[in-house]
Amino acid sequence: MGYDKVNLGDVTDQAAEHGFGELQEARFPREDVGTEASGLAHMRVKPGQRQPFAHRHGEAEEVHLILAGSGTMKVDDELIEVGPLDVIRVDPASARAFEAGGEGLEYVVFSPRHGGDAEIVKDFWD
Repeated sequence: MGYDKVNLGDVTDQAAEHGFGELQEARFPREDVGTEASGLAHMRVKPGQRQPFAHRHGEAEEVHLILAGSGTMKVDDELIEVGPLDVIRVDPASARAFEAGGEGLEYVVFSPRHGGDAEIVKDFWD
């Protein structure tokens, strides 16, 4: 077969599974569709909530596409207002995280797949 298909609603919500379900939803369908070189994430940050931590990469550049809602993206020390159809490219080494506005924030992230490349950044919002 030359393709794989999955509905994001059928992909495990990793945020809920790791105790962050009150803040966001996080689905990573890479294994569900069998990608080897591509990464994809579907994120929903709940209204008025912040992601609990940021992350950065050693090699993987990311492209974020805002689907719905609005909020703020923090990249290192810079705050960027975001809304529907905004596209934001982030250098690998820059730490990034989102805070949703009053209606929440939904976005997808595209990146090359580099296993073990992510570093969690705690206390990012302080």
